[in-house]
Amino acid sequence: MQTIGHPRAIPALDQLPRPLYARAESLGAGSWTTRHSHDWVQFSYAISGVLGVYTDDGSYFAPPQWGVWIPADAEHEVVTSGQAEMRSLYIRRDACPWAPAKCRVLEVTALARELIKQFCLFPAEYAEGDSVEGRLVAVLLDQLRTLPEVGFSLPLPRHPGLLALCNGLIAAPDQVQTLQQWAVQLGCSEKTLMRLFQRETGLSFRNWRQRMRLLSSLALLEAGESVTEAALGCGYDSTSAYIAAFKQLFGATPGELKL
Repeated sequence: MQTIGHPRAIPALDQLPRPLYARAESLGAGSWTTRHSHDWVQFSYAISGVLGVYTDDGSYFAPPQWGVWIPADAEHEVVTSGQAEMRSLYIRRDACPWAPAKCRVLEVTALARELIKQFCLFPAEYAEGDSVEGRLVAVLLDQLRTLPEVGFSLPLPRHPGLLALCNGLIAAPDQVQTLQQWAVQLGCSEKTLMRLFQRETGLSFRNWRQRMRLLSSLALLEAGESVTEAALGCGYDSTSAYIAAFKQLFGATPGELKL
């Protein structure tokens, strides 16, 4: 991942003052954090703009109205390619024992969105127990537990050859090399490469590349490129095919998904 733009400060917290802690930020284009981890769960939610979270296991993207769940102790970097309004919730481990120990992209429902908005107005040391603040926190945690997961992630293989291949494709998503050409480069058969790719990423090479291209197009759309320019820039020859694939993944066309 390239660190071009504006470094973003990481809060100097030894521990959270309450089970839930809010952070609201207006981020400039190209904001990024250094690689780091912390002793609590993080849920970063994009009100506007696109968030990218990068880990050893893969990349996770949150367009507006989606968020990325980052487990405690997971090393990660957070990047915004354009301007973004971000709301982050830091959650003590014991407040969410139900949470899987993996990064996930979650859809933020209308109710969860309003609860997050209200919680961000609370002081850091809000009243706990049977108080207005304490009850809202309990409801918010219940809502976070049930947010639906979506497939806006891009798993990365650990196999060195495959990882180099994937990083090359991410850097230039409009590449047109075939799986057979990649197999020759890696010194194996096409069938062996297909099996290895499926085992390492959980996706076929075709599905992985399609998802990578669609996710990479978010930054182009956010930067103001037209739908046609975004389609060509991420490797699609047909704008209509790009729009159809985009809608299948995101549930909306590029024009409907306001970035």
